[in-house]
Amino acid sequence: MTDEAIDRAAHAQTAAARLKERLYATITMISLVLGLAAGGNVEVPGAVATVVTGSVGLWLAALVADQQAHRVVHGTVATGRELRSMLYVSSPLLLSAVGPLVLIGASALGVMSLDAALATAAGVNVAALFAWGCIGGIRMGGGIVLALVAGGIDAAIGTAVALVKAAAGH
Repeated sequence: MTDEAIDRAAHAQTAAARLKERLYATITMISLVLGLAAGGNVEVPGAVATVVTGSVGLWLAALVADQQAHRVVHGTVATGRELRSMLYVSSPLLLSAVGPLVLIGASALGVMSLDAALATAAGVNVAALFAWGCIGGIRMGGGIVLALVAGGIDAAIGTAVALVKAAAGH
């Protein structure tokens, strides 16, 4: 295997790991905003605090888990390139808060109610799951119809998982 092929394989593996985190963060953010909306009686500052702490908490948990796994497997703490890779792969856990925070900010400015902002945030994230499912279906060569089916299934499964998490209080 050439160095170029090894680099491509490593890049693909990193991209897949980052996308996995992005999908996980999207599902988690759906459950978080649905939980906020279902709880009622939430104000903008509380919603902001919940979204930020949820996102940062997930990110820190991922970094702790990655470092622990690295120490167990390699016998050293990840530094340098390995640490940068961990930070890059886990960054979607932080980025998942951006959309809901923008919508909550729109609510604070009176553009929409907080309930509408939270519902919109959940809807946008469900649409993102649908889009990723479609992209996956197309990349696998299944054609448009199968891509749309894959997108629908991904959105439905992601929403179901988010609803279960929200109902369980996670």
